Amino acid sequence: MGATTSFCRLRRVCLTLVITAILLAGLSGVARAGCKPAELVVAIDAGHGPKSPGATSASGQPEYAFNKRLAAAVKDALIQAGFAKAFLIDPVGKDLPPASRAARANAAKAGLLISIHHDSAQPQFFTTAVIDGTTRRVCDRFAGYGVFYSGRNKQAASSLELAKAIGRELAASGLPFSPHHAADIPGEGRPIVDPIAGVYRYDGLAVLHAANMPAVLVEAGVIVNPAEEHALATEARQTQTARAIARAVSAWCRERGK
Repeated sequence: MGATTSFCRLRRVCLTLVITAILLAGLSGVARAGCKPAELVVAIDAGHGPKSPGATSASGQPEYAFNKRLAAAVKDALIQAGFAKAFLIDPVGKDLPPASRAARANAAKAGLLISIHHDSAQPQFFTTAVIDGTTRRVCDRFAGYGVFYSGRNKQAASSLELAKAIGRELAASGLPFSPHHAADIPGEGRPIVDPIAGVYRYDGLAVLHAANMPAVLVEAGVIVNPAEEHALATEARQTQTARAIARAVSAWCRERGK
């Protein structure tokens, strides 16, 4: 009798745990589906920082300067689109490591993380050019954006959906996708998962895989290309890109609310 009673009690406990898990999963699904712009916290990361500024542009400007300007424009565009809780992860530039940027988004209980970067190329593709009287290392072979997600992110499927939404909006706004990160050479080899939207998978990006929420990284354009750098430095291009990202977040949110 004792063994039978213990077994029954154990079965009841297990059943209770299963039912609780199902209910919690259901509530979580409802929470995820109920995406409301006014309540969604969107964390925006301006990649790199003043001391470790990333790539150097064709004219000698640090990537971080481009990232910071565009990240601010993305924040403004999201707020105008109704995402009042959009915020910059590191507004003063503390050169946080990538995982720490994700940790800040986690601490803020963000529902999305968007990391803003500007692109370069592998050394073998560079040539030299004289820009404003100075000889510079440049690469005019590549131009265009790329959107990255990590399969190691805790919400990888939602991250991919967001990446595709952003890529589609960037393409619809007239911007090209640069597939050069898929090249089978050292330092590249990133698989393209959507060539139309311009989406790569890159599992090793800590700012993405350390995030608890859906997260994407946007390479807005190739700053080592002199012509594209000139365009990327303009307010018009920054506004074009920022509004495309805001439209994508709005579309992603609507889909999750259905």
